[in-house]
Amino acid sequence: MPGDISKRAFRVGLVLFLALGAMAGFSPSLFPSGEKSAAHPNGKSDEPEADVRHAPINTTPIQLNVDRVIVPVTVTDPFDRIVTGLSEKNFEIFDDKVKQKILSFDTEDAPISVGMIFDTSGSMSDKIQKSKEAALEFFKTSNPEDEFMLISFSNRPYLVSPFTDNYENILDRLLFVKAGGRTSLLDAIYLGLSRMKKTTTSRKALLVISDGGDNHSRYTERDIKRAVKESDVQIYAIGIFESLANIDRTPEEAAGPSLLSELANVSGGRMFSVQDPSELPDIAEKISIQLRNQYVIGYKPSNLVRDGRWRRIRVKLNPPRGLPPLQVYSRTGYYAPTQ
Repeated sequence: MPGDISKRAFRVGLVLFLALGAMAGFSPSLFPSGEKSAAHPNGKSDEPEADVRHAPINTTPIQLNVDRVIVPVTVTDPFDRIVTGLSEKNFEIFDDKVKQKILSFDTEDAPISVGMIFDTSGSMSDKIQKSKEAALEFFKTSNPEDEFMLISFSNRPYLVSPFTDNYENILDRLLFVKAGGRTSLLDAIYLGLSRMKKTTTSRKALLVISDGGDNHSRYTERDIKRAVKESDVQIYAIGIFESLANIDRTPEEAAGPSLLSELANVSGGRMFSVQDPSELPDIAEKISIQLRNQYVIGYKPSNLVRDGRWRRIRVKLNPPRGLPPLQVYSRTGYYAPTQ
């Protein structure tokens, strides 16, 4: 009980600090692009910034063992509410159009590793406070065994915090973040995928909070799409986009929604688009709940040929009678091993 009271007091204090900071215009820099870190007077952080373009794309394959493919599945109703209580008999899974035998089916809230990819570019200046509140709401529904990582990005991505099970440390660092610089979104996602290789949990996700398309990365869209396909990481994105009627949007900003949506869909995650930053905390909480109410299906592919081909996955739902049409979200495929 004292621990719960302490955590609630921390969260209330954090929100009050954010609100007061927004009114007073107080936003000391922790790691604006190219500048020194407030926590490290010599300008060096504990972790290196992304080494982009020098290393080849080589993320952990979706399936480390060809004998088992693991597929997290989210099911929602027409009002986008989570549907729980389904059983193994309600699901069928197909690998390259061939029905597979389900070997494992789990609905427990297993520990998950989440990397938060946080946009601190200049265009986020009027959205940064609500984005911080969104991070708070996401963490509030976490499992005590979950672990979290924080990467910020503007001109370059920075690993602010490696994986930790104490999310309050991450929130402490977020307090001092300010916006400035350009947008290296793709480089930040690559860094997140690379760091995911160091995790030990069976479930992994990146949560991207950004307001537009990339305009300063060294990796290309093609590079990152390939990396996402080769990983076992779900991508959830909160896109804070300008209205379609805004003629001042750059081509990169106009392409932002489709880029984030495609990356999320292929990984089995989701992209949520908002125009009002005040909606951010509610959406972050919604994503957290979805991550913790998934069905996890495991199967052994009937095709064990090691040809390195992309194999499509389709999850078919056979819901109980009387339910309205339901929506299924799952990753779209995996690369077969080559050796």
